[in-house]
Amino acid sequence: MKKNKLFNVLFREKPVELLISLLNAKTDIYASVIAKEIDCTYSHVVKLLKTLEKAGIVKFNKSGRLKYLALTPKGKKLSENLNSSKEIILTD
Repeated sequence: MKKNKLFNVLFREKPVELLISLLNAKTDIYASVIAKEIDCTYSHVVKLLKTLEKAGIVKFNKSGRLKYLALTPKGKKLSENLNSSKEIILTD
């Protein structure tokens, strides 16, 4: 079985990519930027983010009309673990 396929079987691809993208963000990031980074529709990203927000994994920071995204401490820990798991699966 290909390693990428195994990873996608063990973890749903887009939510994991979303969290890793937030973890690796160097500056404030928006949902539209993440949608482009993970090759996903904006509406799907927003749906995922709402679910993750309810679970206490991500939070929205408003600045005027803009909504920035950030990981909560719980979300950061989860994202780091997912990233480590992904590296283990994808490494020879």
